[in-house]
Amino acid sequence: MAKRRKQCLVGAAVPRLLHLVMLLVALDLVRRCRAASPSSSSSPDAKAMSELARALSGVPSSWKTGSDPCDPEWDGVTCSAGRVSSINLASRGVSGTLPDSLNALTSLASLQLQRNRLSGPLPLLPDLASLQSLFLDGNAFDLLPNTFFAGLSALQEISLDDLPLAPWNLSQDLAAAVGLSKLSASNASLSGTLPDFLGSLPNLNVLRLSYNQLTGPLPSSLAGSSVQQLLLNNQQSRDKLSGRIDVLSAMPQLTMVWLQSNSFTGPIPDLSNLTALESFNVRDNALTGVVPPSLTACPTLRNATLSNNLLQGPFPQFSSKSVTLDIDKGNQFCNSGDSPCDPRVTALLAVAEGFGYPAVLAKSWKGNDPCASWLGVTCNAQKDIIVLNFGSQHFGGVISPAFASFTALRQLYLSNNGLTGLIPDSLTQLPQLQLLDVSNNSLSGKIPAFSSSVTLKLDGNTKLGSDSDSSGGSSSSPSSGMPGSTSGSSGNSGGSKSSSAAMIAGIIVAVVVLVGCSVALFMHYHKKKQEKKFGRVPMGTPPNEPEIVSIGVGGMNGNGGGLGMLYSQSSAGSTGSYMVEAQGMHISIQSLRRATNNFSEDNVLGRGGFGIVYKGDHNGTLIAVKRNQCDLMGKKGQEEFKAEIDVLKKVKHRNLVTLLGYCDDAQERLLVYEYMSGGTLGDHLFEWQSRHEPPLTWKQRLTIALDVARAIEYLHSLAQESFIHRDLKPSNILLDKDLRAKVSDFGLVKLADDNQKSMMTRLAGTFGYLAPEYATTGKVSTKVDVYAFGVILMELITGRKVLDESLPPEDSHLVALFRRGFSHEKNKFLNAMVDQILELDEEAHQSLAEVADLAWHCTAREPYQRPDMSHAVNRVAPLVEQWRPTNCAIEDDGEPSLSLTERLKRWRYDNTNSTTESFDYTSSDV
Repeated sequence: MAKRRKQCLVGAAVPRLLHLVMLLVALDLVRRCRAASPSSSSSPDAKAMSELARALSGVPSSWKTGSDPCDPEWDGVTCSAGRVSSINLASRGVSGTLPDSLNALTSLASLQLQRNRLSGPLPLLPDLASLQSLFLDGNAFDLLPNTFFAGLSALQEISLDDLPLAPWNLSQDLAAAVGLSKLSASNASLSGTLPDFLGSLPNLNVLRLSYNQLTGPLPSSLAGSSVQQLLLNNQQSRDKLSGRIDVLSAMPQLTMVWLQSNSFTGPIPDLSNLTALESFNVRDNALTGVVPPSLTACPTLRNATLSNNLLQGPFPQFSSKSVTLDIDKGNQFCNSGDSPCDPRVTALLAVAEGFGYPAVLAKSWKGNDPCASWLGVTCNAQKDIIVLNFGSQHFGGVISPAFASFTALRQLYLSNNGLTGLIPDSLTQLPQLQLLDVSNNSLSGKIPAFSSSVTLKLDGNTKLGSDSDSSGGSSSSPSSGMPGSTSGSSGNSGGSKSSSAAMIAGIIVAVVVLVGCSVALFMHYHKKKQEKKFGRVPMGTPPNEPEIVSIGVGGMNGNGGGLGMLYSQSSAGSTGSYMVEAQGMHISIQSLRRATNNFSEDNVLGRGGFGIVYKGDHNGTLIAVKRNQCDLMGKKGQEEFKAEIDVLKKVKHRNLVTLLGYCDDAQERLLVYEYMSGGTLGDHLFEWQSRHEPPLTWKQRLTIALDVARAIEYLHSLAQESFIHRDLKPSNILLDKDLRAKVSDFGLVKLADDNQKSMMTRLAGTFGYLAPEYATTGKVSTKVDVYAFGVILMELITGRKVLDESLPPEDSHLVALFRRGFSHEKNKFLNAMVDQILELDEEAHQSLAEVADLAWHCTAREPYQRPDMSHAVNRVAPLVEQWRPTNCAIEDDGEPSLSLTERLKRWRYDNTNSTTESFDYTSSDV
């Protein structure tokens, strides 16, 4: 019975076992089939995508490592024929680093990872031959390998904007991407020059490389290209993009041209071929010449931005009234659009056109009167142009026939340039021409038949007269290159006569030179003896400043302006020089240690970014010593140390702190100033209670504002050179015992451009006092000081610091609060914001409103909306120095019969107790 039961159990188990085996075999077959299919999870794409999922954070939840990214498709992933063809994780907040395995996705056509937090280096992708779209902008990648574009020949769109990459160049590998239509790498640390292959990409429509470190010219290969949008603005390199922009005229597809904030020069070319141009922005360059009619008449134009160049000629009038314009600031137009330009100006611009509109002429030729000290132009009393001197200016181009327009011209100097082409025949029609000097150029062709009264200087032009030489030599040939030869004296004698004449002339010249040198040596020796005997006559030049030496061209009278008026400075005035031993300004470290009690803490007056200021007593004179240690100050601090000495050598004003000396000894850098016993304006405005001092009255605040305004006005426009302070704030305004102000701390002062254009520089200064354009772009002009002055006026009115974090965020920034309130309800706002400790009468209220209005304008967002400091002085001065007539009766001479000599004696007798210096006179002196 038991045996039968056992057999039954075994018989029942066998079918089950067979069923299990068959099931296992079936599962294995399914596995093998799936492994053999294109969508298998063990495919190269699955492995690469799994590694990508592990390397990134914040990917979609459907990204499961080990699963098939195409079955079903992961979120953001598109597949084709079982292979990954597109990855789109734009703006998903994804972070991490891209793995090298990304290169295994050989069917990938689109990679969109823009606006995430991806970091690290970009991997090489040489096997992605199908990749067409690459969007990586707005991440934190820090390295793009030199061979990154190798193998990516199918690329059509590239976006690498706003990436903090290490400096990189556009490699030649990208030239293989002949289908590329968009290349955008703005603010991506791109450096070097623009490569020529950009013009050979037949489908390139968008070239956007703004805010990089690019330098050099626009490649000529861009001529004839299909580029529609050319955006190369705001390069951050020192030299920026430069050269001429002539290639634009040969780019007919252009619709948008943004080249602003670079260093392009030369004229705007003819843009007649650009039939679809909509936006043209070349602001903040150094372009010269007349705005071409092809731009002003362009029917498709919607925006034209030309300000802050050196553009010349009549103010451009655009035919379309719908064009948004920015053209009226920082150019050299000869009119404002209401009146025509002077015909002499028009003719001179035609002359400059022949030279290619040189910048040196554009900088000088301002206004509509060429007799007003225009470079190279000399006029007589009747305002006729009698001399044009453009010698030794390195001009290229040709001699313009427009010179013939100046019928009173007597002398024309064009020597020592690089001029080519012919001498225009029209010059022979100048009735009063006496001298034409074109020596040392590259002129060619026949020499026009000038009158015998005209002296020609033609030597140094090896090709000049070559046409006539081939016909046997005519009277128009230059006489062996001898200077002073004229068309009337060019003989037809044989070679022996010519050689003899040349020899005789050479001997005569040598004798004249020898006699001249002897006379010059004698005069020099005699002058030295006279100087030793009588001493040198002061020239009125400020102490320690190089003399200005005027060198004139003989016979050039009138109101000047010719190139003969040159200015040379001694090496003492060079930028790099800051040693001033000649004035006895060097003070030993031992003397300063004694003066400050070995830099005692008890003598500390204040602490700054690169130094501590100590009070000292130097041989009975109270001094302030600013001490900088080399191991703490670094290169930046050393530059500021030198800069402060260099600036203070050149400026002298009653409202600027005086530099008394300096010390440069081993690890010590010290500057010695006059001692200001009143402390800083910041102390009196914000710390008066803790210092147990009375607060400043409104009259005192007005006086301080005027002192500061006069100091900055002097730096901007009245000093030997124009300077920008860049760090104007209350702690840099020092007060004397009478609470009169002097501006200090010149370590950040920058030499300003003559034309007052904005320029790029490294950011320096104090937050809160920085003008918006300076804080955001690094552009600096004199208007950044105007902005800081406006902030100080607000602090004087309110008694508040510019930034006060103890207040709610919307009220913590004084400038924003002040401008917002003053723009709406002026009187109500001023009553609420004025410093409550001030006692104001009606007159003071009126002056306070006037100062508030000035502060509002000084802190305007746009620099051109702010006034100059001279305007600020003119606004504040009448509020401080109001003159009123006395109540005394009008004085009567009483003795009208006295002669002038007798009156002088009477006045001298009446003023014997005066502190003024007495003077002697005789009746013959009167």
